[in-house]
Amino acid sequence: MSDRMTVRSRGVDDVERVWQQFVPSARLERVDPRQVAFSWDSVGLPGLSVVAYELTASVRSSVYMDDQIMACRMVGDDIRLEAEGRILDPRRPWLGADGGIEANWTGSARVRAFVFDRSDAERVARIVSGDDRLVLRRLDPTARDRASATQWERSFAHVSASLDATHDDPILSAELQRHALMATLSSFHTPYVDAVQRAHQRSAAPRTVRRAIAHIEANAREPLTLEDIAVASGISSRGLQHAFRRALDTTPTEYLRLVRLVGAHEELRSGGPVSIAEVARRWGFSSASRFARYHREHYGQNPAQVVRMF
Repeated sequence: MSDRMTVRSRGVDDVERVWQQFVPSARLERVDPRQVAFSWDSVGLPGLSVVAYELTASVRSSVYMDDQIMACRMVGDDIRLEAEGRILDPRRPWLGADGGIEANWTGSARVRAFVFDRSDAERVARIVSGDDRLVLRRLDPTARDRASATQWERSFAHVSASLDATHDDPILSAELQRHALMATLSSFHTPYVDAVQRAHQRSAAPRTVRRAIAHIEANAREPLTLEDIAVASGISSRGLQHAFRRALDTTPTEYLRLVRLVGAHEELRSGGPVSIAEVARRWGFSSASRFARYHREHYGQNPAQVVRMF
């Protein structure tokens, strides 16, 4: 059974009161009360709220995500978004999962958002990915790329319109909730994406390649060579090269570099003072500049940008 809410108001207090029913940390830190028009529609499911509202005012607002994950898209002429000191592109959806997000605008802004319960989202993500240790923390607020951002917006439109037409059908509602979560976790830089890719590689590859993958992931911070990996896999170096190319369209060395890159990236996101050069060295990158180039190619950001975010 879904909970539906519709609010039409010109009162400043109603805006914060309604938002806090869905995101308790939501705050309106500055609102010009002279010209306020507020229109809110939402559908609440267990573990998910689908929100669409429009607010006309001069506004400064903030949310601090802790037990929730929020994927959001704001449309307006004069919007500024900031996440932990990082300016976000207001033309694309963003993900709020850790720390604070501030939004400022003058005039009208249309907001579309999925708000997930974090523990429920982690439970589903672990089941789907097959990774029982998956933790949805330290998530990058930006979409993976332009296509992912567009796909998330299409998914929001589909879920929102479909929920309006389900008439509280529990089976359809559950499927739409799952679709909303999978679309969100896949559209942004999240540990779920890496977990699904690893699971696919393990299941699709022949036994020798699976053994190589397991050895690489267990010893990625050790000084591995191609010969070490081949011995652990029970195959020659040349044979392993051919097997990786056929199964994964990559090489054992390239796969090792990817595993190390993901590990270093997660360490940079863990918070606290870190030395990028030291993290790179710990994960087997002899050159900090080469590590930065690989990181930029894979994640679209320099390592220093990740450190500043967290």
